[in-house]
Amino acid sequence: MTDKELIQSLYESMYGAMIAKDTVALGRLLTGDSVLVHMTGHRQPRKEYLSEIASGVLNYYSVETDSLEITVDGDTARMVGRSRVNAAVYGGSRHTWRLRMDSQLRKENGVWRIAYSRASTY
Repeated sequence: MTDKELIQSLYESMYGAMIAKDTVALGRLLTGDSVLVHMTGHRQPRKEYLSEIASGVLNYYSVETDSLEITVDGDTARMVGRSRVNAAVYGGSRHTWRLRMDSQLRKENGVWRIAYSRASTY
C-alpha cells in the first residue's frame, strides 16, 4: 500500500474505533503525545481523550465521509477529512455534525500515527 492508502485506512480505522469505543485500537493510531483540539478550543491530550470515550462522555454512532485530502512529506503528513459524524458529547443530545478534522501525522517505526488534530465544522 502507498502512504496515502495507509493514511486513508488509518482515518477509517480511527472512526471505526471511536464508534466501537475501542480505546486500545484507537490508542494505537495516536502518538504518545497526541493532542485533539475540539470545536470549542479545548485541547485534550491522548490519555484524557481515550478516557472520555471509554467512560461515555464522548459517544460516536456513525460517520459518513464526504472528502479526505492527504499530503505526504517524508515521515510527516497532513490529513484533512470532512465527514458527517453522528455523536452525543458532554451530555448533549445526539446530533450529526459536519466535522472537519485537520490532522498532522508522523511515521514512527514505519507506522503512521496521528500526532495532532483540530476539529471544526464545515
